[in-house]
Amino acid sequence: MADQDSIVAAQSERSAGASPSSSSKSGITSALKGRFRWVICGLLFLGVTKNYMDRQVLGVLKGPLQHEFGWTDIDYGNLVFSFQAAYALGMILVGRLIDRLGTRIGYAVAMVFWSLASMGHAIAFSFAGFVAARSALGFGEAGVFPASIKCVAEWFPKKERALATGIFNAGTNVGAIVTPLIVPWIAVHLGWRWAFLLTGALGFAWLILWLWLYRKPEEHRCCTIGEREYIHSDPVEQTGAGKIKWRELLPHKQTWAFAAAKFMTDPIWWFYLFWIPDYLQRQHGLHLTQIGLPIVVIYVISDLGSIAGGWLSSSLIRRHFSVNAARKWAMLICALSVVPVAVVYRVSGLWPATLLIGLAAAGHQGFSANLFTLTSDLFPSRAVASVAGIGGMAGALGGMLIAEIVGHLLQWTGSYMIPFFMAASAYLVALLLIHLLSTKLVPARIGHL
Repeated sequence: MADQDSIVAAQSERSAGASPSSSSKSGITSALKGRFRWVICGLLFLGVTKNYMDRQVLGVLKGPLQHEFGWTDIDYGNLVFSFQAAYALGMILVGRLIDRLGTRIGYAVAMVFWSLASMGHAIAFSFAGFVAARSALGFGEAGVFPASIKCVAEWFPKKERALATGIFNAGTNVGAIVTPLIVPWIAVHLGWRWAFLLTGALGFAWLILWLWLYRKPEEHRCCTIGEREYIHSDPVEQTGAGKIKWRELLPHKQTWAFAAAKFMTDPIWWFYLFWIPDYLQRQHGLHLTQIGLPIVVIYVISDLGSIAGGWLSSSLIRRHFSVNAARKWAMLICALSVVPVAVVYRVSGLWPATLLIGLAAAGHQGFSANLFTLTSDLFPSRAVASVAGIGGMAGALGGMLIAEIVGHLLQWTGSYMIPFFMAASAYLVALLLIHLLSTKLVPARIGHL
């Protein structure tokens, strides 16, 4: 992409009458400055990392908290349910709020809210207190993906959006890697309440960076003319001004394709995030301080899947595949890589089980990178956060269901067989639903039903 940026910048300068020597010198400067969109992508990556650290602390501390407060698996499932219910409610409202406030202010408001909620777990002394803190966290965290996807739609052309989404979405894995490495240490040396306080407080450091660095491309002094032209190099999208109401989005099959796929696949990621630490302790006899390395391996592998899944569809588009073919081939490959996780419950060795879960997590992340990108493929940028909110709400509703299912299954059977089977099949079903509802991924014509 840097070569294209340099060419566009050089052409711009030649048309302004620059001399050959000054043009060459300025072209080098533009080539260096013409990649600022990747700095923005890095900010999104850090924001998602922080988001997943906050939501995973409870999963890492499940054992000690169950022991201290006497929770059953059903109680823990109900805590996860409360987070998911609030997350679903947040998706109804936060996506719309971000479209109204804009990416910069909307994301900042969400970060402050959920960081305070994360810190609020430290003052919980009862199950009801954890429910309140967990609900507030879920409501605030609902803003992260609508804001991030809207930002990618503003800063990247279509050919790069899946890759950019894969990169920022890799923050989910980094957050999930860092948390089991640092939280047990904090809990052992300072107490579990400090784990919530310290991880929550990181949001305010990110907030300073965000408010300092983020503007839209046309308003940013670090975004060169050449880069701006490259960002806007796609055919002009459907015109229009003002907010798009949900009643204009809900009748479109494209909206339901995204929402149905989120409903099927998001719960599987929630299952990995909230229950895999318990699976490792329950099935493989690991202690709290021993779960870090297997979880690191799982999420390092899933990080690679996130980036590879986004790269694959972007690469196929560069090779002149249609957007429809590129996205769906990439999602099919990712869905197939998840299937082997069905046999994990029968695997006795820790590391074979860890590698199978890691492969499945990588498949999820690659699938998710392409799924998120569908919102900007199918809708104008002013509707992207709202559509992401609708899909996120559907995913959170699915997460509420799986929280109750897994909690009750473990309480009744003590086996992870059914949850892993559900994980193995969810992505192929999701891709089938996408294809049935949007056979060619034709962009929605808002206002034309």
